[in-house]
Amino acid sequence: MGTGKTLFDKVWDSHVVRNIENGPDVLFIDRHLVHEVTSPVAFLGLKNRGIKVLHPERTFATADHNTPTINQHLPVKDPLSANQLKALEQNAAEHHIPYWGLGHQKNGIVHVIGPENGITVPGATIVCGDSHTSTHGAFGAIAFGIGTSEVEMVLASQCIMQPKAKRMRININGSLSKAVTPKDVALYIISKLTTSGATGYFVEYSGEVFRDMSMEGRMTVCNLSIEMGARGGIIAPDEKTFEYIKGREYTPKGAAWDKAMTYWETLKTDEDAIFDKEVTFDGNDIEPMITYGTNPGMGIGISNGIPQAEAVEGGVSTYKKSLQYMDFNEGEAMLGKKIDFVFLGSCTNGRIEDFRAFTSLVKGRRKADHVTAWLVPGSHRVEEAIKEEGLLEVLNEAGFELREPGCSACLAMNDDKIPAGKYAVSTSNRNFEGRQGPGARTLLASPLVAAAAAVTGKVTDPRELMEPEMA
Repeated sequence: MGTGKTLFDKVWDSHVVRNIENGPDVLFIDRHLVHEVTSPVAFLGLKNRGIKVLHPERTFATADHNTPTINQHLPVKDPLSANQLKALEQNAAEHHIPYWGLGHQKNGIVHVIGPENGITVPGATIVCGDSHTSTHGAFGAIAFGIGTSEVEMVLASQCIMQPKAKRMRININGSLSKAVTPKDVALYIISKLTTSGATGYFVEYSGEVFRDMSMEGRMTVCNLSIEMGARGGIIAPDEKTFEYIKGREYTPKGAAWDKAMTYWETLKTDEDAIFDKEVTFDGNDIEPMITYGTNPGMGIGISNGIPQAEAVEGGVSTYKKSLQYMDFNEGEAMLGKKIDFVFLGSCTNGRIEDFRAFTSLVKGRRKADHVTAWLVPGSHRVEEAIKEEGLLEVLNEAGFELREPGCSACLAMNDDKIPAGKYAVSTSNRNFEGRQGPGARTLLASPLVAAAAAVTGKVTDPRELMEPEMA
């Protein structure tokens, strides 16, 4: 029996304030990210109890879910959204929490701005009232989403009560083929494990495929960990990680950096560590992916047909209900299906590399006339980079427009809703019924697949449109 520790064990155990016998651990939280949706009731709870935020310097607030993505300089029209945004602004001011609202240079999607500003660092514990907090695990941090009552708990005590998850390792070696992106890797894993395959586990991603990924690619993979039921995902920090975070506003400087590096370099799983479950895939087997149903596990390689009901894990009636919602049939090809909307953005694929990939494929082409495309950067810094790198000019020439930062069409909580019955190729993270709007039909895909759909007006294999040098 190995006596070594996993990366997850090392970070978790170093943050345990108290072990409760036959109960959860009391875990210290290094960073608490706050947005406008899950925080108002939590702050009200503090007010009713007459207490303040214990560590405002460890708390960071931004507006993202309810924000419009056009005319952000104007008052927000939707009353509910306007009230939630105003409440966050007031609560942040009252408790002396850094707040980055609409128009602020640092504003953006909470899981994009955390890494951008160096709030996310290796070995940290990070929580937010948002399920896709798992994104930050790309840096070797333990990061997970929490509910409203837990948000209040962390605001009040900087701690949270949590049972320790089991440990899973997913290994993928080999090399990725042409047009296969980190999003495809994540969708492939979920299609194999199903949306409940990692329930109860914290997943470490290991192997050549993840080592070769950029930090933004790793964020995409960790972001989607929650979609297979995992509590979170984590990747051991390496030179790419340290290079990415060095010099950012909230990372250590000078001697403090050197001290932090001494610790960060120990953050790797010991060779003799034992995982509760291990899964191995071959990176060469993955092709560009697309979903056809109403959960992220209902995904296939883009060249394949929709599976027959008996080949799919779960109830046949539920499967058929999903296909009925999508107006698809067993055995049909996904290639060639007409689409109406394309959404590039979200905390999954709203970073600069995603826009570079999308732009590389639409360059020299034109957006299909019947397609409505929403291109939404994950932050103002991403927006600035799109302009500085000349991507915006290419996008405009191809018939696309750039919107302002926000969660946008990832979820129907703002003005960017997909109409009922319409098909959207989306780079976001969930394709549940009504997720992008009542009756909307969502096909999850990578930025490259989204770009191919945007210019052809149908589900298209991006490999067919790529130049040889883009391989």
